[in-house]
Amino acid sequence: MSTNNWAKHIQKFLFLLKDEFFEFPYLSNSPQVMVDSLIKIPVIKHKPLQQLIYSDNPFWKGTMRYREIESGFWILETNIELKQNIIAKATYDEDHLRDYYILSFSVFEYKYPIKDSEDVTLLSTCWTFYKPETEVATYFYKGTKGKFFNLAISKEWVTKNIKSSKIYKKNIDDFFNTQKGFYTWLDVAPNAHILSKSISDILEADNEIEFNAKELKKNCVKLIDDFFDNAFHDSRIPDNVSLSNLDYYNVAKAEKMILHNLHVPFVGIEHIAFDVNTSPTKLKSNFKTVFGFSLLQYHKEKNMLLAKQLLEKTDVEIQTISVITGYESASKFAAAFKKRFGKLPSAYRDERFTMCTI
Repeated sequence: MSTNNWAKHIQKFLFLLKDEFFEFPYLSNSPQVMVDSLIKIPVIKHKPLQQLIYSDNPFWKGTMRYREIESGFWILETNIELKQNIIAKATYDEDHLRDYYILSFSVFEYKYPIKDSEDVTLLSTCWTFYKPETEVATYFYKGTKGKFFNLAISKEWVTKNIKSSKIYKKNIDDFFNTQKGFYTWLDVAPNAHILSKSISDILEADNEIEFNAKELKKNCVKLIDDFFDNAFHDSRIPDNVSLSNLDYYNVAKAEKMILHNLHVPFVGIEHIAFDVNTSPTKLKSNFKTVFGFSLLQYHKEKNMLLAKQLLEKTDVEIQTISVITGYESASKFAAAFKKRFGKLPSAYRDERFTMCTI
């Protein structure tokens, strides 16, 4: 793929329907190349003075604000509401350098249907870090809305600002030097929500006089530091396994299957591997490389996070929550919940209720 062929590529592959998802390709060599590729897409509009990309089309409604904080360091904030299932596919242009790492923090809301009750709005939060030349496939589901922050840092910026810091002492040289890589964590940075809110307030200020570049940089650097301080204790970092882009794509498809089946017991590795068209052994290894969990552990963790939010945000009975999250009985659900969060579901709900009434 080259920028010269981008227009033809878009005409051929934009919103191609495959496996119930409409494809949305974009170039990911650098933030500038990404912006340039996006504004050439027919459904997207651009306000260069405001550094704003926006669209309201049959597939989604959303905005993306972008800023080059300093040479080799960008922030791209995207707000999006999905009208259809979309798969966003990062590709690379052969004519430009591919030297940017992307650190993405996302918070998405989605409506979870509850029988005999109104739908409940739940949150899904995660971090993704991917290296240059990694063709990432991200699934976005119809009816969800959310926000994600892409912090794009060049190899040169990493050398000046990360390899010279305390993080470099943690033996991560090989991690940054290896070309490809794609890793995901489930909400590992405790201060991310506060910092991201401050970043949004700066980027979304209507009055240009209020734009504070110094404060924006400070909060973005804090967000990166908060992530590294927590995520780089993960054993995947020193192991630093790089997969092929096809393997990364298959892992993304496997995750999609898990998320669509949280309401039933785990469907099994063999079943998922068959649908993904790879071997169970290979899928198990690759999935743990990307997510840090086995497929079964990931299913359980997502279910526990779902149950936790249902206890916090709804009056749904615990027996019903156990059914929603795919457990055979309320007792098995309660045991699993206590093992994960240190409290029985009933005690956790009582504690949350007490805190809300104080």
